[in-house]
Amino acid sequence: MRATVLGPLKAWRGGTELDLGPPMRRALLAVLLTQPDRPVLMSEIVDVLWGDTAPQSAPNLVHRHVGALRKVLGTQPGRPQLPLLVRASGGYRLQLGTDQLDLLRFRALRIDAEEHRRAGDNARCVSALMDALELWRGPLVSGLPKSVRTHPMFTRVDREYPDAMKDGVDAALDAGGVHPERVLLPLHRAAAAHPLDEALHARLVTVLHRTGDTRQARQRYDDIRRRLSDELGLDPGPELAEAAEEIHRPRSESRSTGDEILEKPSALSHTAPPAQLPPDLGVFTGRQAEMALAYGLLPADGRSAQSVVISAIGGMAGVGKTALSIHWAHKVAHRYPDGQLYADLRGFDPGGATVGPEQILRSFLDALGVPPEHVPVDVDAQASLYRGLLTGKRILVVLDNARDTDQVRPLLPDAAGCLAIVTSRTFLSPLVDEGAHPVALDVLDDTDAHTFLSRRLGHERLAAQPQAVQDIIDSCAGLPLALAIVSARTAMNPQVDLAALAAELREEDNRLATLSAGDPTTDIETILSWSYQVLTPLAARVFRTLSLHPGAETTLATASSLLGLPQARVARALAELIGAHLLTERFPGRFVCHDLLRSYASELLRVHDSPADQAEAVHRLLDHLLHGAHRASAKLAPHRERLTLPAPVDGSAPAEFTDRQDAARWMETHTPLILAAVSHGPTRLHAPTRCWQLASTVELHLDRHGRWQEQLTLQTAALDAAQRSDDLRGRAHAHRALGFGHGRLGDTARAKEHLTTALELFAAASDRGGEARTHRYLAFFENKEGRHDAALAHYSVAHALYTDTGQHSGRAQVHNEVGWTHILRGDHTQALVECRQALDLHHHLDDTNGEAAAWDSLGYAHHHLGAYEKAVDCYRHALTLYRLLHDRYLEADTLVHIGDSQESAGAGIEARTSWSQALLILDELAHPDAETVRRRLSP
Repeated sequence: MRATVLGPLKAWRGGTELDLGPPMRRALLAVLLTQPDRPVLMSEIVDVLWGDTAPQSAPNLVHRHVGALRKVLGTQPGRPQLPLLVRASGGYRLQLGTDQLDLLRFRALRIDAEEHRRAGDNARCVSALMDALELWRGPLVSGLPKSVRTHPMFTRVDREYPDAMKDGVDAALDAGGVHPERVLLPLHRAAAAHPLDEALHARLVTVLHRTGDTRQARQRYDDIRRRLSDELGLDPGPELAEAAEEIHRPRSESRSTGDEILEKPSALSHTAPPAQLPPDLGVFTGRQAEMALAYGLLPADGRSAQSVVISAIGGMAGVGKTALSIHWAHKVAHRYPDGQLYADLRGFDPGGATVGPEQILRSFLDALGVPPEHVPVDVDAQASLYRGLLTGKRILVVLDNARDTDQVRPLLPDAAGCLAIVTSRTFLSPLVDEGAHPVALDVLDDTDAHTFLSRRLGHERLAAQPQAVQDIIDSCAGLPLALAIVSARTAMNPQVDLAALAAELREEDNRLATLSAGDPTTDIETILSWSYQVLTPLAARVFRTLSLHPGAETTLATASSLLGLPQARVARALAELIGAHLLTERFPGRFVCHDLLRSYASELLRVHDSPADQAEAVHRLLDHLLHGAHRASAKLAPHRERLTLPAPVDGSAPAEFTDRQDAARWMETHTPLILAAVSHGPTRLHAPTRCWQLASTVELHLDRHGRWQEQLTLQTAALDAAQRSDDLRGRAHAHRALGFGHGRLGDTARAKEHLTTALELFAAASDRGGEARTHRYLAFFENKEGRHDAALAHYSVAHALYTDTGQHSGRAQVHNEVGWTHILRGDHTQALVECRQALDLHHHLDDTNGEAAAWDSLGYAHHHLGAYEKAVDCYRHALTLYRLLHDRYLEADTLVHIGDSQESAGAGIEARTSWSQALLILDELAHPDAETVRRRLSP
């Protein structure tokens, strides 16, 4: 099963689109798909589907919809007894891979982009992010009721699109050259979809200016400035103001990107005919009969045809459909002076990344010069505009690798003088019934197969061993894919004896049998055994070890961590694997194994690599993540107590950070990979300690960003790892984090159960600092339930534990939290005493984060004493420090407090300004608190 949520909600099993049922059932599936690989609680599901109007029978209705979805979605691959949709941790979970869900693929691409960025390869970073953004075919789960789509669970995911766009622009500006122009069109779309995203519009202004369209850059700036003023009552912030300063600065003073600032016209005004055909294959062989048939479809004198000509090229995988279509297109391209359009529809992509017609239509309209703001939202309207633009023109359209007629039909021109070439593994009989001309490809005959090998290996080499060549052709059954793999092997290894190779193929007779009658991709291991044996030792080791990677795709950085080798050496091995057809670089810097190849590599790993070697590889990858997260956490919260880790193992190469922003960015982009790594079976088996340590290290990051469901998923896996290894401290940390996560989601009883268990485990492990923080967590929830005396008792114990262990920062935090408790009790005078003690201690310790928190608490105390001016003054001290720390969430939280005091003081306009600034930040972070602030701003 595969599904899409980045646009319309759809799902397929095999090649058949599934009927997902009524709107309520579709909404339930959308909830599960947008929270992949973690249990979604029943309370969350009910909240999304019904909100405050949930009937008492809501859980029963959910159970019924779940039962129906289980039947539709089917079972797990290779495990027919287990449904894809399973019950877990008080809710339900869909466990999917990146090859099954576009959202997971999008997130994997963002991780790859960040790795390229850190490696200094901004160009590849841009490419990865553009590939990621192309997966979005509209708003998240479009088609569902607005009341569902606007739930925070969905809006949080929807924000990932503009965030990726901003990262892409930043990388493009740093890369210079043509890259800023590459991002311009998608940037226009993103800005149109997010009209109040100031940071996004600031980047649009900058890119327009640097690509030579300063006039439009100024217009865009004026537009967003007016919109912010009219709708939010705000002036431009620092990023937009900086962009405005640049466009009004004389060009000689403009900031450099490292390359000369582009002077050529913007991509939006580009009017040259599109020329999208991929390069022709220089060693194209044979197919004279098929080419003659293709030429026969067109007027012999080169004149325009009286009607549109559509050709459907079909055949089995590996038979050469794409090569023929591109070769023919190049031969006749001169007949189509108004341009050539090309799209790979990925209809049979192993990763399930089939491209929808709406995505291709948008790219075609872009190529034809249509500004993004004029591209209709509706697919039918897009198709109508597309066909209208082709009227009266002679344009060639190649639609490669189509799954079915429905995928192709909106993309076909209907204007006389145009030619459409469609390739597919299926016959596309409905298209033929409608007038398309079929061209069926078969395997190569002996003559063409011999020419195929000769053009790749040289006539002399084949002439020296004619019988061996014939035996190879017979064994490959004339299939171009099989012949190409043979050619790659022998071309890379000139010493390979063709007779020995032919004999080896004959010995593999039974395994090669399917090549003569079926799809070779189902039996590609036919050639793998002998391809693997000629690899260099390093390439062979890389091939085997990659099977341990927790994702379907890998990058150079993660592959190097697994191997424990410098990237330059691993890069050469990856290139060798690609040349041997054992690995595919589907996109620059991202390497993919076919599922069967991955299974084959796993088998080889079990045979050739000891359990100890496998464990070391997993340890390196986890240390790459663990120490990177640990260093990022130290940068973001230097005075928070954290785990003491042993030195990273050799070869893990964890990241280093220069500032807080760099650390925060790394944390954000690597969180999905960390979740996957901790949840991955081999990692929990080989490195349980690192798993729980990794989960503990990112706990604060997930909590601050309101990612509490992900917190539960991660810490549940961490607890499993710690229990497997009977690790007392690991269990304690996982229970404590689970307790706080459950409490954040309103399940206080479960929270206290986990926290009580954690307290017992920390005591048994003699971890007094761990006990102290657990008491603070328990106090937090006692305060939430109004039991302030019980909270103070917990804080008293925590303070004593911190005093005994000399953890002065912990003591200071307790003073602040005790002050907050007195505020809740109504004793604001005593609160001022405690918070001032906290402020003095934090200042003495140079703990800026703690100092900011103390100023915020002092402000809150003054607010409740009616001293609103003093409260705002204290809050502004906190705000300054949080901005210095680049802590966006706590900056927003403090702005909310400022607004509350301003409103109480009668300054309603100023209060709305403060809340609006907070809301912009919380929306950018996709934080659940945004809804609370939005209600403050409601009329």
